[in-house]
Amino acid sequence: MEPTTILDTIIANTLVPLALRTDQEGRFPREAVQALAEAGFLGLISATSVGGQGKGLREAVQVVSTLAKTCPSTAMVVCMHYCAANVIEQFGAEAQRREIAAGRHLTTLAFSEAESRSHFWAPMSTAKAEGDGFVLDARKSWVTSAGEANSYVWSSKPVAGDGASTLWLVDASSPGLSIAGRFDGLGLRGNASTPMTAQGVRVNASDRLGEDGKGFDAMMGVVLPWFACMNAACSVGLMEGALERAAGHVGGTRHQHLGSSLADLPTIRAYLAKARIKTDMAGALLQDTLSAMETGRADTMLRVLEVKAAAAETALEVTDIAMRVCGGAAFRKEAGIERLFRDARAASVMAPTSDVLYDFIGKAVTGQPLF
Repeated sequence: MEPTTILDTIIANTLVPLALRTDQEGRFPREAVQALAEAGFLGLISATSVGGQGKGLREAVQVVSTLAKTCPSTAMVVCMHYCAANVIEQFGAEAQRREIAAGRHLTTLAFSEAESRSHFWAPMSTAKAEGDGFVLDARKSWVTSAGEANSYVWSSKPVAGDGASTLWLVDASSPGLSIAGRFDGLGLRGNASTPMTAQGVRVNASDRLGEDGKGFDAMMGVVLPWFACMNAACSVGLMEGALERAAGHVGGTRHQHLGSSLADLPTIRAYLAKARIKTDMAGALLQDTLSAMETGRADTMLRVLEVKAAAAETALEVTDIAMRVCGGAAFRKEAGIERLFRDARAASVMAPTSDVLYDFIGKAVTGQPLF
């Protein structure tokens, strides 16, 4: 069976029945993640030499976008897994890479902190040498899949090296890790995104991902491009889902006394046309960003900075249009539109926020250094 067919089957059999409950209960979509793991999607980007699928960012983007049409919470869990798995693929031990490739290991990023807020590249958490290992102390402000993942790609200040940060692979079962309750937010309610605290968490030298002090380079060169594209993919998929639902509603809802449907109204069609154009523009920018990365174009970093902000802000507009054209029906939970409307609000405030990215883009176009 082709990968797209397998994914469609998982969505139809598992994700669709689970999406409403995931949102209503703020429940982590364990069944969906397990189904994706068993079908090989957690090992999608793992190298074939360790048993993975050997795919790249373009394929990861497609998976995230497809999932987001039905359940953005699940899409974001997978997005963060791929981001962390990409770091582990480049710097981690073979045993851990094989576990991820086999679908037995869900991972995620633990970057954002209470002290540095959306400036995820500047951790305030510490890593200190102690005996034959190291001790981590931190207050992470938002960690997707907190309490659900098997490991966290964790940032800290360097132990002794120059640079802004060092990355570690922290086992979820490590003593000293704690989670600040259950996530109960406006949108993406199933992605278990909660604060985490590390108090005296011990790690070994073998748990360090890359060199001491070189975490910033990995964040900018490995994590940011993948996260920006997959976060944008989540927004684009979410827009597609909202448009699909809105078009289906206005086409199937009739004014019986007039013998016409809502789709017969020019104003409704105009709104949907605007939403379609905006969605296609965001999707085209995402595809161009992928092409820029694959060919090493000179404008690659500019595209990486643009794509998340553009898709996030466009998703706000498109889901607003979907709510408008469907009227009161859109407010009903079973329609799924108000859920996507709420889920769309997350990307613009997820680090790096749209406002932070606007500043970076402004610096780039005026020839100023980003940092």
